[in-house]
Amino acid sequence: ALYGVEGQQQSQQLVDYYMKNAELIRTSMSDLGFTCVGGDNSPYIWIEGKMDSWQFFDQLLDKAGVVCTPGAGFGKCGEGYIRLSAFNSSENVSLAMARIKEALA
Repeated sequence: ALYGVEGQQQSQQLVDYYMKNAELIRTSMSDLGFTCVGGDNSPYIWIEGKMDSWQFFDQLLDKAGVVCTPGAGFGKCGEGYIRLSAFNSSENVSLAMARIKEALA
């Protein structure tokens, strides 16, 4: 079914949906002054936190109620970054970005 025309169209719709979420995350975080990497070819966006990745994780969790992945979990090169995923509903992504904006403004 995946290899049929209908399956390919459905798969592309899902990819487009998640990539739109990734664009929202990247734009929202960039507007807050963060340097963002990724989200162009995958639904993961890396955000430079200007602090220890676990501190940034704690800040987003405590102040915004948003869970991210600390970059330190990906090794030394990930330290100082967090990773946000676009694999969610557009409503939840919009809500998370609004919470982060309010918490960090």
